[in-house]
Parts: sequence; structure tokens; C-alpha cells
Amino acid sequence: MSKVLIIGAGGVGGVVAHKCAGAPEVFREICMASRTLAKCERIRDQLPRSIDIARVDADNPAEVVALIKTHRPRLVMNMALPYQDLSIMEACLATGVDYLDTANYEPPDEARFCYKWQWDYHEQFKELGLMALLGCGFDPGVTNVFCAYALKHHFDEIHHVDIMDCNAGDHGHPFATNFNPEINIREITQRGRYWENGQWHETEPLSEHKTFDFPGIGPREMYLLYHEELESLVKHLPGLKRIRFWMTFGQEYLTHLRVLQNVGMTRIDPVDYEGNKIVPLKFLKTVLPEPSSLGENYHGKTNIGCMLEGIKDGRPRKVYIYNICDHAECYREVKAQAVSYTTGVPAMIGGMLMLTGVWRGQGVFNVEQFDPDPFMEQLNQCGLPWVEQVLV
Repeated sequence: MSKVLIIGAGGVGGVVAHKCAGAPEVFREICMASRTLAKCERIRDQLPRSIDIARVDADNPAEVVALIKTHRPRLVMNMALPYQDLSIMEACLATGVDYLDTANYEPPDEARFCYKWQWDYHEQFKELGLMALLGCGFDPGVTNVFCAYALKHHFDEIHHVDIMDCNAGDHGHPFATNFNPEINIREITQRGRYWENGQWHETEPLSEHKTFDFPGIGPREMYLLYHEELESLVKHLPGLKRIRFWMTFGQEYLTHLRVLQNVGMTRIDPVDYEGNKIVPLKFLKTVLPEPSSLGENYHGKTNIGCMLEGIKDGRPRKVYIYNICDHAECYREVKAQAVSYTTGVPAMIGGMLMLTGVWRGQGVFNVEQFDPDPFMEQLNQCGLPWVEQVLV
């Protein structure tokens, strides 16, 4: 049994806290920390057992170091913003503690997703005998494990991967984002990117799209984006020829997004406003609904999965692996909507596998580098059951 420190008290952090609290045989003690202590208090009061809470500025490595030294966890679970990944990793190195996150580092002044900054810490973690597990949410995270599982059980080589993320839920707001608005909008408005025949190809934002009939949901229009798991899967899937990421959006959402872009509200560079410097996207974040508040009235389902094609025993094979998650059921269980749930549950599972020694290594790793079977088993047990269809 071990103590964990959860940094970040948004929607995902709340799910992680709920799920860890429900597994005392692994997570003996829990501390949750955030810049806003009231968020920690709200989550603490929902839990079936007591946890510690604290305030921390995760942008400040010295504060994170002091917090770790005070609470002495075995694992830090970073559910804060991607901007803070490196400062928290630095604090873990300084205190000799393992690390886990759900999204790769992103510099505040550039909408750029790249694992290099975190992969560069591999030797430092290795030298100290520590483990850092990156991207242990759903996408990235579960989608990576789906690929590893498919390679282990269904393919000799995987040639084509399409990761498809569909949210068919309705939260009742004209425009809102399902996770941090700043990160979400930066991700969607950047150029699309996919890997094919040994090189990266770029597309104009949201310019490539097609319809897919999602099980449990029906036909939805999905758009090509760049997502960070593409970078690690290109590195770790032998024989890969093409990999793409797709996400569904409704026309009302896209119309709002275009208007916000056209009037400059999605800009990430500072502008002068009444003698002060403000970033338009940061201001927009403050007036949009808080993602953690969406769950109560959310209904509908998500479907996230991987369509994989390749070769088994010299013959073509096509396999579809996916999960369906219900917003209302998630809220009844952990007071969160499905997008937070599908990210928080895998983070808890990754932490569990690290703490119990099922997944262990020295250095910095992505989830597809480990045996997928224990993770896939826990998905079924912890609220994210998956379906596999062998299509060819």
C-alpha cells in the first residue's frame, strides 16, 4: 500500500481522487493539491474516505518540492496543465519520487505538442532508479494500450491505425469545452498532422473530415487533428505505414469556434487592454463554463477507439477496439462527465500498476512500452469496458 500525491483538482483530478479512494488496498493515503484550495475541498467532501489537501503553484518547482517533502508520496500523479509537466518532473527528480501524467508538455507561448522535452529526462530518471509514465489518460493512454494489445494478440505487424474519438453528449450549453478551454482550443485550432510512409504530413486546421458510423452512437462527422500519441506510437509500433487521429465535432461547435477565431479570441499572444497585457484565449477561458461543472446535466455517450489494419500469419487483418462511456452514468458514480472519466480512470490504473510493480522500469516511458494485458483487464474492472471486433 502506498501514498500518492494528485496535483490538479479539475474534472480529471476529481475522477482520479474518487477512483484512488475506492482502492485503499493500493492507495493507502491520498493527498490532493491545487492552486485553488476550494477545488480540493469540494472533491474531498465527495469522497468515501478522508484525504489530505494542500495548496501548490505547480509552475513553481520549489513549491512542488516542498509539498512532496511534506507528504512523502511514492508517486506524483500530475493532473494539472501540460504547461506544468516539466516543473513537476523536475520536482520528482529532486525528491526521488515516481511520476505519471495524462498529456505531454506544451510551452505556454506556442501551440505545440511534442514529447521530446519529456523524453529528454529519460537518463536522469534512469540514473536515479525512478519511473515516469507519460500520457496515461484515454487518448493518449488507452488508445496506445489498444494498439499494444492488438499487436500482441491480433497482428504480426500493424500497418494502418486510425484513432477515432467521438463525443455525442449534450451538456446544454451553446459552447463549452470538455476539458481545460485553453488547452482544448489550442489543440483544435492548430494545423492537422499525420504520419505516412516514413514522414509527417500537415493539413489546414479541420480541413480533412469524413463520416464514421460509431457503435452505440451512429454516424458522426470526424475531423483530422494532430494528437500526441501519434508521436510515440510511430516510435514504438514496428512496421507502421500510416497513423491518423480523428475527432468528432458538431456544426454548432465549429460555428462558434470560427467566430471566436475570426474576432481574435483564440489568440495566445498578449494584447494591450486598458494598459494591461492579456492573452485573449486566457480571457475566453474565464468566461466559458468550467469543464468540471458540465457533468450534472450531461447526457449521451462517448466512443473512443482504434481501427487497426495489418498482417497476421501472412494474411490481411482488420480489428476495431473501442470503449463506449455514458455521461450520466459517470456523473452518478463520481460527479464528473465522461470526458473527465475516460481520462481519470486510466490514470488511476496506470498508478495502480506502477505501485504494485506490475509495470516497472527506470526512465521515462509511454504506456505502449509495457504489457497491455493487465491494463486491459483493469479497464473492464474499473468502469471502462472495451469491445474488440475482428473485421477481417
